[in-house]
Amino acid sequence: MHGIELRDARVHYGPLEALHGITLAAPAAALTVLIGRNGAGRTTVLRALAGTVPLSAGTVVRDGRDITRRPAHERAAQGLCFVPDRAAVFSSLTVAENLALAHPSGSPARALDAYPELRPLLSRRAGTLSGGEQRMLALSRALLAHATVILLDEPTQGMSPAVATRTYALLESLDACVVLAEQRLPPGLRKGTGRTAVVHELRRGAVVFSGEAAELSPARSRYAPE
Repeated sequence: MHGIELRDARVHYGPLEALHGITLAAPAAALTVLIGRNGAGRTTVLRALAGTVPLSAGTVVRDGRDITRRPAHERAAQGLCFVPDRAAVFSSLTVAENLALAHPSGSPARALDAYPELRPLLSRRAGTLSGGEQRMLALSRALLAHATVILLDEPTQGMSPAVATRTYALLESLDACVVLAEQRLPPGLRKGTGRTAVVHELRRGAVVFSGEAAELSPARSRYAPE
């Protein structure tokens, strides 16, 4: 299967096991959403895929090849882009400088077309932007990197509803394997109007549901109390 996968993956933070031997796949042709409460393991899955935390057991597989032992910088050089929920931009650099670092030899036009709100902010230091503006900048950097695997932790946090809706439509249109970590299934993905949305629900470091978004019950997507 082309895309990126975890197989029987375990991750420890000190003595605590954060992922309990989970297996999940993010197909290249689909948009994959990891949902769950805070502490469910969503962010740890993204970090394990990106190589920023090591597996204590199991494997990471990309396009059929075991990349478990490849460090994060090698995975990035081979087209994997990880946008964390915090510290996703260079706060001391301007917006223009952040965009230039993502694509030194090219134009930022693609990013600015996606997020025209950034045009009047090009000379501003990224650290002075609002939370939503920083998320737009972080996603713009991912767009300019032309990554083939994009891992996003709560990508629309701090955005207005209109910009968030535009962002999800943009992510559905990308020719890349896209994996999102969200607390709940974003509106619109359940309707199946774009590419197939695959959902993995995590709870306490384990996968409790895997399937297409249309198969997920509304109660599960809203997190009924355990």
